[in-house]
Amino acid sequence: MALTDEEINALKPDAIPPAQNEAKVEGVGVTKAAMPAGKCFVSAMLAGAFIAFGALYFCVFLGDATLPFGVQRVVGGLCFCLGLVLVLCCGAELFTGNMLMLCAKASRRIGWAGLARNWAIVWLGNLAGALVAVAIVVLADIPAMNGGGVAEAMVSVAAGKVALPPVALLFKAILCNIFVCLAVWIGFAARTVTDKVVGILLPISAFVACGFEHCVANMFFLPTGLVLNAMGVGAAGAVTLGGVAYNIVLATAGNIVGGAVVALAYWYVYAKRER
Repeated sequence: MALTDEEINALKPDAIPPAQNEAKVEGVGVTKAAMPAGKCFVSAMLAGAFIAFGALYFCVFLGDATLPFGVQRVVGGLCFCLGLVLVLCCGAELFTGNMLMLCAKASRRIGWAGLARNWAIVWLGNLAGALVAVAIVVLADIPAMNGGGVAEAMVSVAAGKVALPPVALLFKAILCNIFVCLAVWIGFAARTVTDKVVGILLPISAFVACGFEHCVANMFFLPTGLVLNAMGVGAAGAVTLGGVAYNIVLATAGNIVGGAVVALAYWYVYAKRER
């Protein structure tokens, strides 16, 4: 029995080409917009926890303060990749990656209401999942590793983030989600788990090494730093609730802009119909 063109394409070892990938991204966006709220929220909680696991791995590595700066940034960035690998390979709803739904919106396959509904539910679900991870990590006493070095690294990371000036924070967030959405785009184009993992490594480790701001990762970094700082780790008042809210709000805004840049650029190149 002869194979269909669709079956032949599925067997090809090469990545899905950009034009076909844009169409795939649009189709996924339509599915996401129609997902029942409860399932969407739980899936988003998983993504929040997955990104938190990557952030935790990053902090544990940084718990050794004797490591050179370059080693900390590059290897720490590779550790953080765990989060997006779990999201893309295991399946979960990540707010920053869902900026690519703008491709479906630009082609009028979904409306603003469906888009906003998904983003709101997913953002809240990501926050809930990250906070559950914070509680588990603190109760498991993981920050005490390396004689408290991990706790000090967690507070240091959080304190640096809440101290960023607003313009720098906003543009770090824009750059961050350009890299994240490109990694997600590669994930959609990949045909195997190996393709997805390898494709994720460079853009995600690069954004971490460069110190960019990811709102979902910060839903773990900042509350963890806040709790540990309140427990006496680091300088008193280094991480405050106001600082946490300031960072996450601006990081969210910047991530939306960065994701929109990637989504609308690819939509314009591969899907926009010329009149």
